[in-house]
Order: sequence, then structure tokens, then C-alpha cells
Amino acid sequence: MGILVLLAAVLALVFPDSLRQIRPTVINYLLGVVMFGMGLTLNLQDFKIVFSRPKDVIIGCLAQFTIMPLLAWILARLFSLDEALALGVVLVGCCPGGTASNVITYLAKGDLALSVGMTGVSTLFAPFLTPLLTWALAGKSVNVDVVGMLLSILWVVILPIVVGLIVKGLWPNFTKKATDYLPAFSSIAIAMIVAIIISANANKLLAGGSIIVLVVILHNLCGLSLGYLIGRLLGFSEAKKRAISIEVGMQNSGLASSLATIHFAAYPLATIPGAIFSVWHNLSGAAVAYLYSNRCKNEK
Repeated sequence: MGILVLLAAVLALVFPDSLRQIRPTVINYLLGVVMFGMGLTLNLQDFKIVFSRPKDVIIGCLAQFTIMPLLAWILARLFSLDEALALGVVLVGCCPGGTASNVITYLAKGDLALSVGMTGVSTLFAPFLTPLLTWALAGKSVNVDVVGMLLSILWVVILPIVVGLIVKGLWPNFTKKATDYLPAFSSIAIAMIVAIIISANANKLLAGGSIIVLVVILHNLCGLSLGYLIGRLLGFSEAKKRAISIEVGMQNSGLASSLATIHFAAYPLATIPGAIFSVWHNLSGAAVAYLYSNRCKNEK
């Protein structure tokens, strides 16, 4: 997936005109398809952890909705980003966990149940927390439509997941066959989202994109590190530390770009941090999974 997303980003930079004809609103439909796929793979039993181990899930979600938004705000100030890019970084920080985090946690030999629980709970709280946090951190300089963002997340994220769960319940045999193709289909959809955003802003990104790339990389790496550190300070097991680290560091950056497209059309560069994050966190996630899984082999 990381290679596919990186390839899409490079092609969008080299041949931007080929994708500029696609309307940005297509991003919302693509993200909806990804969320529908997530709903097909989820099971009501996956949320059992919320009730059996609520402390772990609550600590993980609190870490996610505090570390990443505050890191985004600090980095935007530290690097003196312009208003649009700062807004985009904050949006990424205020979004829930990314769908790829569950796969990375599995590959990293982390606590998969905790990862799924955190992704589900953070996504359910996103319609309320994402707009409010964005308003709190960016609202002073940018007009944030809190209600509009809440409705967008409900339509683009929550509704497709619910529909996916319903389809799985009504047609389990179809779902079982379809899920074999979902990882590839979701990867293509995310790559398309990245390509559309990059191509629309290719010239500006090439002219001065090094700073925002650095900020995105630092945002992700600091999130991964601080998530692990919190687990360590609380005396969590190695598997739990890995799950929290990956959940905190990997964001639903496609949602950030979608929200920027819908609600901040006056700030076109606000979509860029989400697109870059989508590329980078898949690469860093693969590297983290490799390092963690190798550590398990060495410990044996």
C-alpha cells in the first residue's frame, strides 16, 4: 500500500494535468468507499473490548485526541506555517485513527483487539471531537464550521461504516468473498485520493513543499514515539505499547483532506498535509511493523 500511494503521489507531481479534470468532491466518495470496506471487515464482537477493557481503550483514545492535535499546533507555530498549511496540519492532528493502523498493528505483533477498539471508538467520537478540536486550535484565525464538519463526518465516515456492518449482517457469504479484495481496493482508493490532491496543488508543492513534508514526518514520528512512551509510563505490556504507538501516530489523513476540500475551499493548500501524511504514514508504518516484528524474533 505504501509503495502504491507513493507511486500515485510521484505520478501526480510529474503529470498533474491528467488528474486536474477530476472534481475534488470525488474524494468524499472514495473515502466513503474505504469506510464502507472497513464496515464490512468489522464485527460487533470487535467492540467487545470497549466493555471488557475500557481503561485501555479510553487511555489510548485520550492519547490520540491530545497528542496529535497539540503536536500539530506546536509544529505549525514552530515552523511558522502559513494559515492554509497550518490549518491542514491541525486537521490531520484532530482526525481519528487511520484504517491502515489495524493492519500495521497486526504486522507489528501488537495488541490487535486494542487497535481495532481504539480505531472504532475514535471514529465514533470524531464527529464531535474533530470539529471542536479544530475550532479550538485553528478557529481564532480560520472560520471553522463545527456543525458542518460534524455532518460531513457522519455522512462520509459513520454512515458508510454502518451500511457496511448491515451488509455484512444481511449477506455474510457475499461479504466473505468481497473482503478478499478489500485491502487492494482500499489501497487503490486511498492512492487515488492522494493523487487528486497532489495534482491539484502540484506547482505550489514543488515550489515550497519541503517544509510541509518535514512537518508531516515529524508529526507522525513524534506521535508514534509519544504513544509508545505513554504505554511505557503506564506499565503496559509490549503488545499494548505497540498498538497505542501505531494508533496515535497513524491518522485518518484522507478524512482531513476531505474535510479541507469541503469546508475550507478558500484555503486550497489545507488539503496538502493530509495527502502527504497519507503517503508518509504508510511508509513509516511499514517500517515500524518491520522493526517491531524483528524485535519479537530476536527476543525469541
